Amino acid sequence: MADTTALYALRFSDGSLSLYIDEAYAQDRGIDPSRLVRIEIPREMFITGTIQDIREYVAVQLEQRQQTGTA
Repeated sequence: MADTTALYALRFSDGSLSLYIDEAYAQDRGIDPSRLVRIEIPREMFITGTIQDIREYVAVQLEQRQQTGTA
């Protein structure tokens, strides 16, 4: 079993973000998959964390990637 589970995130210009379980789901919702950022969520957080915990984790990961230029 993997130690992480991937989610796909999209940050909007107002700072909000949306999470998607996979690219196909995002595309079904009208989102261009090329705009998504894949974020690996620690398995334990994915299983026991709240959605708020996961959203905060994703936000931090996106900020770190933006600062290092890898988003």
